[in-house]
Amino acid sequence: MTDFVVFAEDWGAFPSSTQHLIRHLMPKHRVIWVNSIGLRAPKLTFRDTKRLFLKAWSMFRHNRQRPKCHNDTKNPYIIEPLALPFHQFKIVRKLNQYLLSQQINKAIKQQSFSQITLWISLPTAADLVNCFGEKKIIYYCCDDFEALEHVDHQPVSLLEQELVHKADLIVTASQNIAKKFPAHKTVALPHGVDYQLFSTPTDAPKDTPSSGCVAGFYGTISSWIDTELLSATAKNMPQWQFILIGYAKVDITLLKDLPNVHFLGFKPHHELPAYVQHWDVALLPFQRNPQIEACNPLKLKEYLASGTPVAATQFPAAEEYQHAIAIQSPGEDFANVITRAYLQQDKAAFRRQLVADKTWQTRADQLEDLIEKQ
Repeated sequence: MTDFVVFAEDWGAFPSSTQHLIRHLMPKHRVIWVNSIGLRAPKLTFRDTKRLFLKAWSMFRHNRQRPKCHNDTKNPYIIEPLALPFHQFKIVRKLNQYLLSQQINKAIKQQSFSQITLWISLPTAADLVNCFGEKKIIYYCCDDFEALEHVDHQPVSLLEQELVHKADLIVTASQNIAKKFPAHKTVALPHGVDYQLFSTPTDAPKDTPSSGCVAGFYGTISSWIDTELLSATAKNMPQWQFILIGYAKVDITLLKDLPNVHFLGFKPHHELPAYVQHWDVALLPFQRNPQIEACNPLKLKEYLASGTPVAATQFPAAEEYQHAIAIQSPGEDFANVITRAYLQQDKAAFRRQLVADKTWQTRADQLEDLIEKQ
């Protein structure tokens, strides 16, 4: 049996593709999950100071209370990493390598892991390759890190180059990202979807508008969301209600002042189907930038699984479903895109069918086959 040591974002955060895949691999494989090793050095800001404090407290509390024997079948064995996020300094990298290898090898010994496959989703773990006697090394890449904001691009890019050289298999979330890496060991594996969760009918939440047509979006409201487009669209469609679910990491003043725009805050992933199923149109209002060019948003397939009509700006991952969703044409008013999507209400079954066989379990099985062939 293959045992996995996984370096990725914090377990239990908004579920990433890594978390979805690992959850579906866990019935047959044991997993040690190492929480996030940061992609940039912290700055003297309130947000960074708060995150550093919470990370340190979580590390102290979690590792102090860590049981020696892990019997939870629904969650991996989680490690809060002893690491400093200053990857531009070689001495810090060496220190991190030593501290983390000691910490993780202790857990490997406690859990009696063998036949280890090392899975890395963040390039900042590149220095840990060959520290655990692993048999295989997988780089699972879902983002173009050179295009991501809040990343120390130069050191992370160098770490990614090292990781690419060391990896036995590189798995990417899109063909666009796959083009960056050596073709002989790179495979594009598109995202899956929790089809049962999003396609099973649910009652409308109480905080959903009870009258008028509703257009909605869920996800982090960051710089890649076109807030100016949303603001102009909401003004042009005063008879519609616009719902936004998720944390806001950019200035949303333009939207908050509009009477038909409603911010509902963060909602757990399992609650999202209840919202999207009762929207008249689900939105993908992305900016056109290198990050979006490479992305394969999880919510696109989740929207389709819900059966809800989709209105999207133009980006590569949307083109696969251009016959099932409304995509903005150059110069087209986004209000018109929403109207075109709204007129596709009768195609709910067709939208669901498009992703019915693209489940996370199917993707996990495909990934397992790829790993076994290495």
